[in-house]
Amino acid sequence: MEEVDVEPTTTPIPGVDSNRKHLGFVWGPGDILVYETIYKASGLSTGGCPFVHEVRKDEDICSPILRKLFNESHHIFVGLQGIRDDLPSKNKKTQFVSISKNYRSVIRACMEELQQVAVSVQDAALATQYGNQVSILLAVELIWNLCEVLFIDAAPAGSLLLHLLDWVRLHKADVDEKARDVLQSESPTEHQAYWDVVISYVLQGRMDEARQVLMKQAALQPAARGMFKLLDNLLIKMPIFNPSGAQTLTEFDVKWRHWHEEVDRCLQDQSFASNPHLEVICKILVGDEDVLLEHKELLSTWYHFLVTRLLFSHPIVKPTELHYYAQSSMHMFLDTRSVPEPLDSILLAAFEFDIHQVIKDCSIALNNWWFVAHLTDLMDHCKLLQSHNLHFGSNLREFLLLEYASGLFTHHSLWQLAVDYFDHCPEFGRVYLELQIERVPLDTERKALKVLRICEQRQMTEQVRSICKIMAKGALRNNRLGSALSWSIRAKDAAFATLISERFLQDYCANGAFSDLDLIDNLGSAMLLSDRLTFLGKYREFHRLYGEKCFSDAAKLLLSLMTAKIAPRTFWMTLLTDALPLLEQKEVIFSADQTHELMFCLEDLTSGNCLPKPDRAMQDEDIDTTKIEILRLALARNLAKAIVKEGTVEV
Repeated sequence: MEEVDVEPTTTPIPGVDSNRKHLGFVWGPGDILVYETIYKASGLSTGGCPFVHEVRKDEDICSPILRKLFNESHHIFVGLQGIRDDLPSKNKKTQFVSISKNYRSVIRACMEELQQVAVSVQDAALATQYGNQVSILLAVELIWNLCEVLFIDAAPAGSLLLHLLDWVRLHKADVDEKARDVLQSESPTEHQAYWDVVISYVLQGRMDEARQVLMKQAALQPAARGMFKLLDNLLIKMPIFNPSGAQTLTEFDVKWRHWHEEVDRCLQDQSFASNPHLEVICKILVGDEDVLLEHKELLSTWYHFLVTRLLFSHPIVKPTELHYYAQSSMHMFLDTRSVPEPLDSILLAAFEFDIHQVIKDCSIALNNWWFVAHLTDLMDHCKLLQSHNLHFGSNLREFLLLEYASGLFTHHSLWQLAVDYFDHCPEFGRVYLELQIERVPLDTERKALKVLRICEQRQMTEQVRSICKIMAKGALRNNRLGSALSWSIRAKDAAFATLISERFLQDYCANGAFSDLDLIDNLGSAMLLSDRLTFLGKYREFHRLYGEKCFSDAAKLLLSLMTAKIAPRTFWMTLLTDALPLLEQKEVIFSADQTHELMFCLEDLTSGNCLPKPDRAMQDEDIDTTKIEILRLALARNLAKAIVKEGTVEV
């Protein structure tokens, strides 16, 4: 079934209104046909109007923009497979992080393109569809980025929080848009979102940006300049761990505690009591969880709350402690009556370092295998999935890659990408490829050649033969004999090559000329595939020699075709007729012995003793008595000339 980028339609079929309903389905190459069958106790009724519904297995394959995601990620996947196992772990880690970022950049590029299309498209339904795809890609990139931080980069204490801050900032970019609106307004400090921007910057640990915005307020309040200066100093002095610096983690912890105590003293001294906004910022700096929870709208998600909470309370959190803070942050932030969304469960599983649960939940929540297949492959290369094998033979990586690649094979062009995925599944990849490659519709000869090349490169002999046979039969149906013969030779199908050779000979008898001369002239050793093909090639060679006036060689070849029984007996009369011009030449071409051979062949043919009765009757109709008499006369004359010539030579 051809893939189309439109919504599937429903088709009414005759049915019945009844007591019992049944649901049936039929598998298609990339979708399912689901239909309702309705019965009564007495059997199938005649009223009602059930429908046939086309249920797509993977709608994303139909999206032109998401096809770019599949194409680009394929190149990254192939490059990842080329990383040598003998490289030092440190070098491989750098490469794996780089590859992970490449995957994320492809996701982000597709997401941005989808956003642009969603804004510009006029159709509301399409805009909604694109918007949903953007939301999915946002979630995918969020999960992938977190897995990169926790599993691939595996940042230690100190560096871990820095990576998590970058993660939150990347996925909470609306702060910068809001800041631009505020700063570009006529009076930024009076803008309703002014303090939201300042607090949002503080919540993300972006102290320099927060200070710059605060300066505008300080400049307008000379009386409160001391308070603003004090807060500015606290923001400047907030310690940030530098992984590449000389400072140890212990030294940073001591320095951070001193700063934290200083902030707490300012709060106890009520240094900011006269300005509620500055006091709120100070409470955030000291890590007051109640104040943080009061700003849920600015944090928007429990994992943003988690990172902010760690920033101001536990900046040297260890990876092994993350799960405790993640669980408590989610319970504190979310309404106790609400059920966590699938995204929440996936992120929590990542914070608990349960990569298998992440993959399992993503497989359930997402609408295709792209994400889990590529993430699992990368994790497997990082040696994070070695202990997880499936009970039905394949490991988790291979299972997911096989599922993803099988889905690609349902698309009219993406199937070519799937081949590389199957190639890198050592256990079942070849079996899957052999099964799937046979389902690729061979619409054009160009596509057939692509499929054939793939099979030949992998020594898939049975599939090569099957493809060639299919193409040969198709060409023969369209009366393209040259193409049909070429495909049958590639298939090494002797029976079909014989059939097509017969057609060539029939066309020659009807038209007096061969078609596809280039192919027949260059058969080479391929003509040995069948006797009839050998005869076709040799008979064409006879005509070529005759055309080049190599009469002696042509005569020898013509005679050998009959005496060696290469030529079918039904074609002997044609060969003898072809000998007539040679017999009538002034120069003697056939020797006396050769002429005797020709005479014997003619008598054998006209007597028809060796033929079955039906063939003999058919032959009698074909043989023209006048032509026989002409041949006998020509043979007698040539025999006389040959005897005279040979006798003269002997004398």
